[in-house]
Amino acid sequence: MNLTKSDLISLGKGLGIALVGAALTYLTAWISKTSFGEWTPFIVAFWGFFANVIRKLIDAPVEKSTGVSL
Repeated sequence: MNLTKSDLISLGKGLGIALVGAALTYLTAWISKTSFGEWTPFIVAFWGFFANVIRKLIDAPVEKSTGVSL
């Protein structure tokens, strides 16, 4: 199995999203003093999804009013 540089970057991004999701879940539980119990995997998945949406928004090309992407 050969992993290219782009494969490793993609895996790193996935790891980063998973870690951000887990950290946000921990932070949410700590701030709200809530135990999510059996819902923890769903909360982690939600925060991971949220982190991915934010990453996509940051990486999205900016369009001028002319509709030309930069």
